[in-house]
Amino acid sequence: MEVINNIDKRLGDDLRATLKRDAKVSVAAAFFSIYAYEALKNELERIKELRFIFTSPTFVSDQFPKEKREFYIPKLNREKNLYGTEMEIRLKNELSQKAIAYECADWIRKKAKFRSNVTSGAMQGFINTQTDAELTTYMPVNGFATVDLGYEPGNALTNMVNRFSEFPVSKTYLDLFDQIWQDKTKLVDVTEQVVEHISSVYKENPPEFIYFFVLYNIFNEFLEDLSEDILPNDATGFKESEIWKRLYHFQKDAVMGGISKLEKYNGCILADSVGLGKTFTALGIIKYYELRNKSVLVLCPKKIGDNWLTYRQNLNNNILFKDRLRYDVLYHTDLSRTSGTSNGIPLDRLNWGNYDLLVIDESHNFRNNEAKRGKESRYQRLMREVLRGGVKTKVLMLSATPVNNRFNDLRNQLALAYEGNSEEINRKLKTEEGIDEIFRKAQGCFSAWSRLPASERTTSCLLEMLDFDFFELLDSLTIARSRKHILRYYNAAEIGSFPQRLKPISKFCDLTDRPDVAGYNEIFNELSRINLGVYSPLDYILPSRIPMYEAKYDTVVRGGESRLKQSDRERSLKVLMRINLLKRLESSVESFRLTLGRIIGLAQGALFTLDQYKKTGQAEAAGYADIENINLDDDSWADDGFSFGGVIKVNLADMDILRWQEDLSDDLTILQGLMQEMNKVTPEQDKKLSTLKQVIEDKLQNPINEGNKKVLIFSAFADTVEYLYKHVSAFAAARNLHTGKIVGTDANKNTAGLHNDLVTLLTCFSPRAKEKQLTMPNVAGELDILIATDCISEGQNLQDCDYLINYDIHWNPVRIIQRFGRIDRIGSVNKAIQLVNFWPNMTLDEYINLKQRVENRMVIMDMTATGEDNVLSNESSDLEYRKQQLSRLQEEVVDLDDMNTGVSITDLGLNDFRMDLVNYMKDNGNMDKVPFGLHAVVSADPDKGASPGIVFVLRNVNQAVNRNNQNRLHPFYLVYIGGDGDILSHHLDVKRTLDFLRSVCRGQAQPIREACEAFNRRTQDGRDMNECSQLLESTIRAIVDLKEESDLDSLFTAGGTSALLDTVRGLEDFELIAFVVVEGGDNHAGPA
Repeated sequence: MEVINNIDKRLGDDLRATLKRDAKVSVAAAFFSIYAYEALKNELERIKELRFIFTSPTFVSDQFPKEKREFYIPKLNREKNLYGTEMEIRLKNELSQKAIAYECADWIRKKAKFRSNVTSGAMQGFINTQTDAELTTYMPVNGFATVDLGYEPGNALTNMVNRFSEFPVSKTYLDLFDQIWQDKTKLVDVTEQVVEHISSVYKENPPEFIYFFVLYNIFNEFLEDLSEDILPNDATGFKESEIWKRLYHFQKDAVMGGISKLEKYNGCILADSVGLGKTFTALGIIKYYELRNKSVLVLCPKKIGDNWLTYRQNLNNNILFKDRLRYDVLYHTDLSRTSGTSNGIPLDRLNWGNYDLLVIDESHNFRNNEAKRGKESRYQRLMREVLRGGVKTKVLMLSATPVNNRFNDLRNQLALAYEGNSEEINRKLKTEEGIDEIFRKAQGCFSAWSRLPASERTTSCLLEMLDFDFFELLDSLTIARSRKHILRYYNAAEIGSFPQRLKPISKFCDLTDRPDVAGYNEIFNELSRINLGVYSPLDYILPSRIPMYEAKYDTVVRGGESRLKQSDRERSLKVLMRINLLKRLESSVESFRLTLGRIIGLAQGALFTLDQYKKTGQAEAAGYADIENINLDDDSWADDGFSFGGVIKVNLADMDILRWQEDLSDDLTILQGLMQEMNKVTPEQDKKLSTLKQVIEDKLQNPINEGNKKVLIFSAFADTVEYLYKHVSAFAAARNLHTGKIVGTDANKNTAGLHNDLVTLLTCFSPRAKEKQLTMPNVAGELDILIATDCISEGQNLQDCDYLINYDIHWNPVRIIQRFGRIDRIGSVNKAIQLVNFWPNMTLDEYINLKQRVENRMVIMDMTATGEDNVLSNESSDLEYRKQQLSRLQEEVVDLDDMNTGVSITDLGLNDFRMDLVNYMKDNGNMDKVPFGLHAVVSADPDKGASPGIVFVLRNVNQAVNRNNQNRLHPFYLVYIGGDGDILSHHLDVKRTLDFLRSVCRGQAQPIREACEAFNRRTQDGRDMNECSQLLESTIRAIVDLKEESDLDSLFTAGGTSALLDTVRGLEDFELIAFVVVEGGDNHAGPA
């Protein structure tokens, strides 16, 4: 007997000596590795035969009787060891697996037989070699792998093997082997299964298969967490509903994902980009819950209430009437009411707490949990009555902009889902930190980001600063996809495409051609002089009386740390009124004229009150509306002149009435002078109106799409819409065209003799998109021109139209993009669409400076006393940045996601991939037995961003790594490296890499022959993988370098350091799961 210690004497070397020509080899071992075959290939090729017994059940189905149940995982590992054991990572990472597997399978077919033990009885492992001259046995042997041969280090403390050459001992082992080999009750032949499994390594793989294999490995734990409770139940029949049939595939994905989030986390924010049909997606979710007999409430802004009411009415013009939707619709403002009715519902008797699902449209209106004076805010009432009261309520929130410039906005919305109880959501989230701490850290990152120069303050920069937990949180509770995402990763043939956006047309107009009328700058200088004292009575209170009014109207906030002064609110209101006057001047002469008239009326009323007080001496109270109830997102808030008679009361006896009277008189003089100027401008002399008519005429004479005469005109103000309707409808009638006007009230009008309800007007303006032939087949007439306020700027599909005019430029670029989203929609029949913007006749610099002079940082929106720093700190650079945005809008239509103005959460979630996997698994079962190291080859495609290179999917086997939570997919690392060695997508940018894999692999159910042939030529059928191995080494090096770089950065930032916590050593820390080669033909995927 001789002892082989596998240190200075190796079992593999000894076998090389005994595996002589025509030798017969018998092996009993736990597993077989193709790398052991490669190590002894020359010797194994010359033997006569090899018999192999798997000592425990391997490659056998569970139908064989067992005395006791065996754990599944060990069996699975034995089978996977065929392609290399966990100790053979170095060999596997040489990427030679394909060539070795091909040769090994060929050798097995010629010379080897494999049988497996099917009993629960144990069997010792040994190797026996037999020639005419000698008989040798090696034992104990665990497996037939390079570790057991002594060629690779293992994790066993000892790996010693005894070598027996003595005839009786070796003969005893051989006889034992022969006896068991012949016993069909104990063994079954698995040679075919072994060959089949090894063959799978060198067969060409469909890219789609590798894509799902990657997802399976990454999201395996997610699959284990899935229960039937949180997956949508198909048995409800919701997939047979009318709404489901009308959804695009990407909307169906959102419905499925939304339902599972609602079931698991009780809440979900749906924040898909403008034009992707969030309303229909929400209706799909509502239908699912209604089929489960759940009661549903939709809370929406009043201006879009008709949009929701349409789909639940039993009317012919409801395209979803077959679904018999029955949800209730109430308005955000109803949360401030305790009496009266809303959509037929008596608010004093409504049981707010009895809804199972709450859908909040434009949920960003609930982003501020603001302070109120001794009364409940809408947010607080929503939380108390609807969510915490009564039955458990799930919350679906629809928002185009769930985050603006503070993470608190997002947190307040999410808090609705967990009723403000952070402990509840913390139990469900798979994050290291709790939700409050996650947001505290995220806000810290945001504050640091906001202090960067404007040119560096990009969304991608912010994303790199945020940590893993924040993305995990977003992924759990939000669904947010951009247009680019949908176009790139969904089938264009199914969903159609977006129309081409032509370069925007900019029209720069003076107020009038008349030389004797003041221009914009002169008028603004006059506006700058007015005090607007009519809006700030508290400024005129006698010093001795100020404490009484402060006690009455100031608000204590932040637990008493500070006060929100009513006088500050009034000063902000004056700024807002000045902004409002300028906006209305910019909109139309008529709107400015009417607004001047309202303020003149207010000033005259106040002066009359003062005169009466002087004459009678009676101390009447001057009352005016509470400015907290203004919705600043709605430009019509000042349409009523912001009249007296509200809840703020000031006793005239407490005021310096002489000073107030003097300021009011001064204002009245200026305002009446401006009114006199405006009255000079008749409609015929209105330069902007005549330009609008000319633009419409040009469109009619030169249609963008053949036969399309439709024009959609937006203005922020109902006054302007009424003015335009009066003059444009007459202009259109002379050309046999019909005009409609929509202002969100009962003041809608049209010239085609149609009903003036919203649905009829919109359907007759966009009959194809609104399916008029189904809903209103007997209604004759169409509208060619539609003039509207922003009441239809969201949630409407008007894609029959190809020409949109912004008669006034909204100061928030988001609103401009939302308006354009009415016609810029997926599946449009129009090849191209046109945006026309009307600007005041001044340079962009003048325009920006004018806005800057008018604006004041302390507007009401920033007075919520949350204590955050003002994020717009660097004034000059922000002005420049703003100018860049507006300049872009003059050159192109920009997606919201490309504005880089704040936090965009679109395209950060991984939910689409999880749902991809769930659906695949339903049809194809699990992928446990698929070997690691497989690859697929796809063709380079510049349009999809597919440059020649390789996407490596690696699994880290070093448990110490990622303690600082940088990689959200740890232990999996995805890197896309170019053929020249440049990193195209690093391991922290997992969403981008997965998106890329999805775009090039999904739908490719067969290997791409041309790409495979090119790759095989270049690598000599996998025998020469040096180029790919070099790229793998470069990939590992890039991971290590990025880790070291982020460690270094963390040394100089607050909140601790990740340096020295964990280290990536190199190649031996990673196991190759799979890789996708982007083959560029003659342009190698590897280095030249």
